[in-house]
Amino acid sequence: MNDKNRPQSVEDMVVESYRQEEDMMILVFAQWCVNEGLDPQELYRQAYPEQEQNERLLRVLELTVPKEEAGPIPDDTVLGVLSMFGNDDLAITVSERVQERSKKR
Repeated sequence: MNDKNRPQSVEDMVVESYRQEEDMMILVFAQWCVNEGLDPQELYRQAYPEQEQNERLLRVLELTVPKEEAGPIPDDTVLGVLSMFGNDDLAITVSERVQERSKKR
């Protein structure tokens, strides 16, 4: 392997690592929605109405489990991972649902 190929390989590894971390963020969001009885696709549409259906969200939804089988996901955790990946609009939408839930209790 020559040096010209090495940076591409490292770059590919970094991109793949970021993609995996982003998928984990999507899974945290989707499982939180399932746990809260919310539709992840609908919340995503509310946050990003200009975007079409999110294929990665659809793919990751297959990995969610029923609420009864999932561990709890604190609100701060889902908000933190959304913010870490720059999903501020989605974090705002999630915050609104958290506030609505708090008012009902």
